[in-house]
Amino acid sequence: MIERIIILDDTDPAVFYGTNNSNFRLIKALYPKLRIVARGNIIKVIGEESESAEFEEKIREMEKYCCDFNLLNEETIINITEGKADSFNATQKQEHLIIHGINGRPIQARTANQQKLVTAFNSHDLLFAIGPAGSGKTYTAIALAVRSLKNKEVRKIILSRPAVEAGEKLGFLPGDMKEKIDPYLQPLYDALEDMIPSAKLKEHLENKVIQIAPLAFMRGRTLSDAIIILDEAQNTSIQQIKMFLTRMGMNAKTIVTGDITQIDLPPSQTSGLVHALQVLKGIQGIAQIEFNKKDIVRHKLVQRIVEAYEKEDKNMNSNNKKNKI
Repeated sequence: MIERIIILDDTDPAVFYGTNNSNFRLIKALYPKLRIVARGNIIKVIGEESESAEFEEKIREMEKYCCDFNLLNEETIINITEGKADSFNATQKQEHLIIHGINGRPIQARTANQQKLVTAFNSHDLLFAIGPAGSGKTYTAIALAVRSLKNKEVRKIILSRPAVEAGEKLGFLPGDMKEKIDPYLQPLYDALEDMIPSAKLKEHLENKVIQIAPLAFMRGRTLSDAIIILDEAQNTSIQQIKMFLTRMGMNAKTIVTGDITQIDLPPSQTSGLVHALQVLKGIQGIAQIEFNKKDIVRHKLVQRIVEAYEKEDKNMNSNNKKNKI
C-alpha cells in the first residue's frame, strides 16, 4: 500500500468536485479499492501502486478537461475512467473556438473581423483593434489572453484602461484608490468572469497573475512573459500611449482596443490612439484590424443606434461645410 498526493494546480476545485461534491463521490465510487480523501486542491489516495498510479493518471486527464472546458460532469468522468476520452474530445471541437468559458460555454470568433484578430494574434506582437461599441474587440482580446495563460504561453495578463471620465471628480468618490478606480475597470472584470471560474479568478487576482490597473500605473514597468491589453485607448494622450507601448518586454504581446468615434478627451487634445495608428502604420510586426457595425454582437438595437449616430455625424459635417461656403 502506498500513499500518493495529487495537487490540482490548473483548475478550480469547486468545479472539479462538482455541486455538493457530486463529482468527487462518483470518482470514489469508481475506485472502491482505493482510500481517497480530498481537501481543497489536494487529493490523497492510498492503495496498491498500480491502481493508485492509474487513478492519478485519470485525475490528471479530468483536471485537464476541467481546465480546458471549465466543466466536469458525470458523463465525462465515466468516459475518462473507461478510456474513452478521445471520443468526447472530438465532439467538443468547434470552428473558430477560442476557449470555453464558464460552464463550458464556447467563446468563439463570431465575425470575420474577430477571426482576423485571432489570426493576427498568432503572428504579430502588437495589434490594434479599432471599431464601434459592441463589436467584440475587447472581449475577443481578453479571450485570447486567457487562452495564452491557460496554455502556459505567458505567466500573466495585464489589463489597463485610462480613467479619463474620472478627472478631478475621482477624489470625491468614497473608498481607497482601488475602490475609486474599480468602476472604470469593471468591463474588464465582467469579461474575465465569463471565462474563468470565480475562485480561480480570485486566486489569479490575489497572486497578480492577472493584473487590472489604470493606465497611469503602467509607467516605469517592463512587462515580460505577458499579454498586455489597453482598452478604450481613444482616451489616451499621445504621451500616454507612447509610454504604454514601450512597456513591452520579452515574450510579450500587446493588444490595443478603442473606438475613435467615442473620444472623451477635450476637443483641443489629440487622441493618442489616432496618432499612433498614423505613426505606426505599415511597421512590420504590427497589425491593425478595423471592426465595423457588421461586427456588433450585442442587442440588435446597438447596431441601429450606431447607424443613427453615423447618419447624424454625416449630416452635421455636411451642414458645417455648407455654412463655411
